[in-house]
Amino acid sequence: MDLDQQGREVSVRRGGWVFLLMFVIAGRAAAGELTALEQLGKRLFFDANLSSPAGQSCASCHSPETGFTGPVSATNQKTAVYQGAAPSRFGNRKPPSAAYASFSPKLGYEAADETYVGGQFWDGRALNLVEQAKGPFLNPLEMNNADAAEVVRKVQAADYWPLFVQNFEAELKTADMDAAFEMIARAIAAYEASSEVNSFSSKYDAYLAGKAELTVQEKRGLDLYVGKANCAACHPNDRGADGSPPLFTDFTYDNVGAPANPRNPFYQQTASVNPEGAKYRDLGIGGVLKQPDHYGKFKVPTLRNIDKRPSPDFVKSYLHNGTFKNLKEVVHFYNSRDQLPSEFADPDVLDNVNREELGKLGLTPAEEDDVVVFLTTLSDGYWNPASAAPPGPVAGPSPSGNPLVGDRFYGAGEVARVRRFHPRPPPVASEDRPPVR
Repeated sequence: MDLDQQGREVSVRRGGWVFLLMFVIAGRAAAGELTALEQLGKRLFFDANLSSPAGQSCASCHSPETGFTGPVSATNQKTAVYQGAAPSRFGNRKPPSAAYASFSPKLGYEAADETYVGGQFWDGRALNLVEQAKGPFLNPLEMNNADAAEVVRKVQAADYWPLFVQNFEAELKTADMDAAFEMIARAIAAYEASSEVNSFSSKYDAYLAGKAELTVQEKRGLDLYVGKANCAACHPNDRGADGSPPLFTDFTYDNVGAPANPRNPFYQQTASVNPEGAKYRDLGIGGVLKQPDHYGKFKVPTLRNIDKRPSPDFVKSYLHNGTFKNLKEVVHFYNSRDQLPSEFADPDVLDNVNREELGKLGLTPAEEDDVVVFLTTLSDGYWNPASAAPPGPVAGPSPSGNPLVGDRFYGAGEVARVRRFHPRPPPVASEDRPPVR
């Protein structure tokens, strides 16, 4: 199963290219209800008995209150990296947001612009959302199960097992443990693709729908976002020509020159996990694919829910390693990295740093603040879009015909962006991908 089978179809052209995005929204999900499969996925997502030892669920690192990313303020403030189910085991990155991840295309290489697009995790090592859902269960630094059979047996013992049978009864008749594990991942992926996780309910969505007005400062921030600050180069904010809502990412990979996070506990992990110790550098997708021209590049995250917090004093962490602790720090870094280099540590990976689109933007401190204020309008929960007309035309049956999705989909959204990298062949499977986020 790939993302196309879940109703996500993407084709990319660069330069004067168009980013074709078709995504499915089930009729009931559009009204705020979950399908039976999404309900099952939600139960799995929040089940803390599915780790070894018990105590860690998907939601332990991807909480709704924080936009489906790290839910513990103290952890975000200190290390930004979450401990796995087994004591004293840590990965090397902060949890990415699970919200809107379902819209990412399957990992592929775009030859015209010499860049990778799509995939899951910060480094793209999972081709699609179903493969991503499997990863944490078997990762010794996360949920730490020995194999797929161990996860399946735990689900069989759960009180929601009848719901599992309801959704997969026919397939279960001939399924082995690996096939049942695939069903678990499919259910989680279905929940992660639901309107509960991807509600498009921010103030900015209300603004696009004509249901809210931006303040003077928010409007200044938006003008800077698409202009002087150049944020829209990687995080497009316009609707598609058909009215489909923006995703605030182009799903490509970039090295923004992020400094290492010296408080990352991965540096202190055993040699079996981190043989380089304190000399470790996170090579991103380039490390996964063993391609030096892509060292240090990480997936461009969505900016949706970038400031979603349960309280004003809650600390979130930013970039792949959580080295920055508030949006002001991030915007200042993007603005001044090359102009005031003494303010920041050297990039963790010096190769391939993007010096064309960021690093010396020329924003004033007040303009940095305006951009930050605009970013706060991207948090879901501001309004209920189900009370209004859909944000764009709805047409036809799902091209996949897959029962995982509904029977309607939105049309194409557009992005305009040009990137130039050294060409590389398409990605190939790697048997020694690191057990990290």
